[in-house]
Amino acid sequence: MHAHIDAVRVAGTPSGPVPVVLLASDGEPDLLPIFIGFNEATAIARGLDAVDIGRPLTHDLLLDVVEELGGRVDRVVVDAIEESEDGGGTYTANLHLDTPRADAVIDARPSDSLALAARTGADIEIDPGVFDEGGRPRETFDELQDIREVDEL
Repeated sequence: MHAHIDAVRVAGTPSGPVPVVLLASDGEPDLLPIFIGFNEATAIARGLDAVDIGRPLTHDLLLDVVEELGGRVDRVVVDAIEESEDGGGTYTANLHLDTPRADAVIDARPSDSLALAARTGADIEIDPGVFDEGGRPRETFDELQDIREVDEL
């Protein structure tokens, strides 16, 4: 299913604030929340806002290397939820690259993949089963603070 980054927000949890990237799928009322770290959330927000801080950060550097070698980010696919020991789940993703040699699929964290998609406008896809399992009502996240209000970019 085709998706886009709806927002990057901060959720209050019993262990403190945790950033969450919210993915929306076309025609679906629910959102897919993926809880990530503050650095990753800031990297995604910077990509969405096209913030240039002068020197490349890690995601900018990776993108520069891919492009310098003649490649491009084609799409990101959030493809599975792996069960963790604490009973929760960890999302997995694949980064699809077009390169001069051949197409490449690279196992990557969703947060890193989404930071690259935010910088390039690459397509974002979610496996329908993943969306069905992890999707939550949009209103669940209405009260959460935008990451930009928490961490000055």
